[in-house]
Amino acid sequence: MGAVYEAKLYGAEGFEKTVAIKTILESFSSNPDFVRLFIGEAKLVADLVHENIVQVYQLGRTENAYYMALEYVEGINLEQFLTYHLEKGIPTPVELDAFIISRVCRGLEYAHAKRDRDGNLLGIVHRDVSPKNIMLNIEGVVKLTDFGIAKARQVMEQEEGHVLMGKVEYMSPEQARYDQTDRRSDLFSLGIVMFELFTGKHIFETPDLYETLDNVKYAPIPDPREFRPDLPEELARITLKALERDLARRYQTAGQMGYDLEYYMYHDRYGPTNVTLGNYLKTHFFGGAAIPSGRPSSNSASCIGHRADTLFGDMLSKPDQEGGAARQA
Repeated sequence: MGAVYEAKLYGAEGFEKTVAIKTILESFSSNPDFVRLFIGEAKLVADLVHENIVQVYQLGRTENAYYMALEYVEGINLEQFLTYHLEKGIPTPVELDAFIISRVCRGLEYAHAKRDRDGNLLGIVHRDVSPKNIMLNIEGVVKLTDFGIAKARQVMEQEEGHVLMGKVEYMSPEQARYDQTDRRSDLFSLGIVMFELFTGKHIFETPDLYETLDNVKYAPIPDPREFRPDLPEELARITLKALERDLARRYQTAGQMGYDLEYYMYHDRYGPTNVTLGNYLKTHFFGGAAIPSGRPSSNSASCIGHRADTLFGDMLSKPDQEGGAARQA
């Protein structure tokens, strides 16, 4: 549905800046829903300026095509980070895992609390927190990207309750039920990412889309130490709290979750920093090692296997009242 290009922004006196240009493919540019979402993303995150969020510089239009100029991140995404360790048969470093998730928490905390110029809460919910949307730059800075299906008070309200949008295997239970979502939905999704990062296992994904959707809503959630016995008890506790289906028992804010991770890392020792992560990435990914293209899909259906390469992820219409299967949009 979309494409992203590396580009140069030119200015006076030989000024140059590398940026990413995100576009809607021409074949989809006539679809008003995709165009509206694309424009909505740019407007929604235009004022999100935070170290842990990819910044939008400009929304433009050339003839009938819209484009977005974004901060260029020189690095890899978390899916590539995971794939590298799975292919090597080595576990990810627990301390770096905790650090990465804590930085995503801080980015989400900022976005969730963002207000407009009149002081009104925007009500931003990312709704697509997944490994491919978490970037790690060469200096070790973690950045959350792709707010393409984010919900705010002015954006997406009419879709929620009717259309399911996002990557099914990283959805929250309320998202999978077509219920209204709030910031706690993003924390469940981040809990899924956290579980996968620690263990190399995905707790909900199956080759069947609708079975995965049912797993998100109903499947028992195991203790991550069943798959990684050396995982510290505190990190297992934080993971399971993020994965509480009961909203009242789940973390209420990203700041709370981020604080617990930071307390684990720093309260009795000098824990990891951007420099620590940057050095690890330079050693394993930018010192001549081949960078994986992404996590191999366990699905045979092309519409699922390529889900991470689409702009808006999986889109499903609500099941009919007679209980029929959901229709893929």
